[in-house]
Amino acid sequence: MSQKKAQIQVEQKVPESIVKKTQRDSKLRDLVVKRRAERLGQNKVRRAQLEKNAQAYEAEYKASEKSLVDSIRKAKSEGGFYVPAEAKLMLIIRIRGINTLNPQVRQTLRLLKLRQLHNAAFVRINKATIEMIRKVEPYITYGYPSRTVIKNLIYKRGYAKVNGQRIPLTQNTIIDQQLGKLGIHGIEDLIHEITTVGPHFKEANRFLWAFKLRGPRGGFIAKRKSFINQGDWGNREDLINDLAKRMI
Repeated sequence: MSQKKAQIQVEQKVPESIVKKTQRDSKLRDLVVKRRAERLGQNKVRRAQLEKNAQAYEAEYKASEKSLVDSIRKAKSEGGFYVPAEAKLMLIIRIRGINTLNPQVRQTLRLLKLRQLHNAAFVRINKATIEMIRKVEPYITYGYPSRTVIKNLIYKRGYAKVNGQRIPLTQNTIIDQQLGKLGIHGIEDLIHEITTVGPHFKEANRFLWAFKLRGPRGGFIAKRKSFINQGDWGNREDLINDLAKRMI
């Protein structure tokens, strides 16, 4: 009897469903391994390209700074003055809250992405934005940001607006998915587009959520007085960088 049972067990085959499941799992496992290898290869190529772009941008910035210094020295040696080109970019910071706020002023602040106290945003300088700034000037301070301040804002306080959600800029893939079709694949590409006010500045600036800053170290001087009258609101020109550093 024992020999007959052994023969019956030997003759039993593996069920067809289990065979199919094993084959399917094997194919899926191979596909996952293949896709992971492809993804790692693509990431390696992408990182190399981003590093190459960052080096090119750094060389461009240094060349621009050197050209500016050479122009100033040349004008001085010839007994003249060098007038640099007008700024294209402005950093706006809201310094007052919502008390006694006119509805028209409130709407203008929303259009400038300044919904809360100590919000900051980049703005391209043109006739329309200058008129908007004049309407809300007693509630904001603004000026021309340096490349260092732009970089620190995006790296330290940068958030993306994706499907109405505030997403931290922790990975270049977030930028690539939203702005890759415009040639902006990483955070250095984004900083370069904002700094130079490139052809896709509108899309890049819209992609960025308004910067939420803290109160400045040392506090404000007098919010109800203009900057030229030893106050806070109004145009600070290049001195906006000192305030931004104290608020980042």
